[in-house]
Amino acid sequence: MTATIGATTVVRTDPEGVYETLTRLHEPCYVVRTDHGVGVTTARPADDSSVVAAVGPLPPEQLGSPEFRAHHGVRYAYVAGAMAGGIASEDLVIALARAGYLASFGAAGLLPDRVEAALRRFAAEIPGLPFAANLIHSPSEEELERRAVELYLRHGVRCVEASAFMDLTPHVVRYRLAGLKRGPHGVVAENRLIAKVSRVEVADRFLRPAPPATVSRLLADGLITAEQAELAAHVPLADDITAEADSGGHTDRRPLTVLFPSILRQRDLVRRELGYTVRVGAAGGIGTPHAAAAAFAMGADYVVTGSVNQACLESGTSDATRKLLASAGAADVEMAPAADMFELGVELQVLKKGTLFPMRAKRLYELYRTYDGLEALPPAERDRLERQVLRRPVDDVWQDVVEYFTRRDPDQLRRAADDPKRRMALVFRWYLGMASRWAVVGDADRTADFQVWCGPAMGAFNEWVRGSYLAAPANRRVADVAGHLLTGAAFTTRVRQLAVNGVRLPALCGDYRPVPKVAS
Repeated sequence: MTATIGATTVVRTDPEGVYETLTRLHEPCYVVRTDHGVGVTTARPADDSSVVAAVGPLPPEQLGSPEFRAHHGVRYAYVAGAMAGGIASEDLVIALARAGYLASFGAAGLLPDRVEAALRRFAAEIPGLPFAANLIHSPSEEELERRAVELYLRHGVRCVEASAFMDLTPHVVRYRLAGLKRGPHGVVAENRLIAKVSRVEVADRFLRPAPPATVSRLLADGLITAEQAELAAHVPLADDITAEADSGGHTDRRPLTVLFPSILRQRDLVRRELGYTVRVGAAGGIGTPHAAAAAFAMGADYVVTGSVNQACLESGTSDATRKLLASAGAADVEMAPAADMFELGVELQVLKKGTLFPMRAKRLYELYRTYDGLEALPPAERDRLERQVLRRPVDDVWQDVVEYFTRRDPDQLRRAADDPKRRMALVFRWYLGMASRWAVVGDADRTADFQVWCGPAMGAFNEWVRGSYLAAPANRRVADVAGHLLTGAAFTTRVRQLAVNGVRLPALCGDYRPVPKVAS
């Protein structure tokens, strides 16, 4: 239903008309009184006395920090975080880069030649467009971390997303410092670093300059120049800190509303002390417009998504896994031992619906804690291990382990030569690693062992899109999902702005509904 004010101002008073007007985010919105009740319009009425409330334009590209967008050369303050093993694939990175978003390639767990092939593809297909590559903390395989940094420096990768770091390593520090140089207005840091953290004490290390002892060591080893060592004291280690809350994969499962303000407060303390400006973004649980809007309302300079991208067509996983993800609810997740930090007892969050992986992985860690090696396993335990979990003789699995680490990190084998406990850990890590691989390739014979990194945001997303075209896995494209999340976040913010001004909209008008072909 429409009404008019004066001769030309058309006002919508029916629920669908109110909703449609609110979605015109590039235009202002006026709530006005008419003879038919309260309605909305995008045209300013000539009679201001009829205006109940008004909000300005809020297109999705205005959400978040303009400095973040300018610094990374993107249109939107939105990052698709890295998902290891190439799940955050080349196709995903390319699609988002072309649409104006920043995406991080899931390099963790991949051999250097595979990562190098991805970097060559980015150079050929998105030259000049921004992208990031993941650098994951690898305490059990330090060589991989070192080789990844060398690869990024050799190929001129200008943005790295550092994740799962519990402390600083020489390798992540080297990446940052190797891009330092003097500029006309001070220090220029060509190598941008986004640190994804879930603890305030870890965030603090990235908010400050590199530790002098590490800088001295890198200089002595000839890995940075004298000028870079001198400049290191004048820049923070990271450009951006991502507060990673209850996410898929490595996570401390902190509530975002608790973690984000704590890290923001620490950023402000360090800024007052040292004068550095480091932006803070929000990750973990960002699967709906309301969640994204809430993050921006808390002061996030950008938002980071993960689980919802894995369910998209461009992700480097299988259709079978995408279908599992599309059927997940918010409670269908559980913690399980992580392959890369198995011996340390570190866990990651995975999907539990449709797979026995969490239960089986936890049992492996129990065996590791209880026994001194594979030879110490009771016969019944070893039999169950070989029949139900490994589904192969332990000796056969060990041969695969030897072949794998001979190519990837021979030092692992040298350290295990006289250590039965370490050999046991490597065999169990074989299962954890293969479980991810089976999910990626969609091995129908190992569906019950699929390891799918997933947070509760996936279930929230599925609930939000139920009944829309995005409910079907075949319709989920990563740039489309990003567009709807940000458009919905701007819409939700507009609705809340009106609510603060006392405007209560009909229930049908206040919830953004995704429809095809969102303009990017």
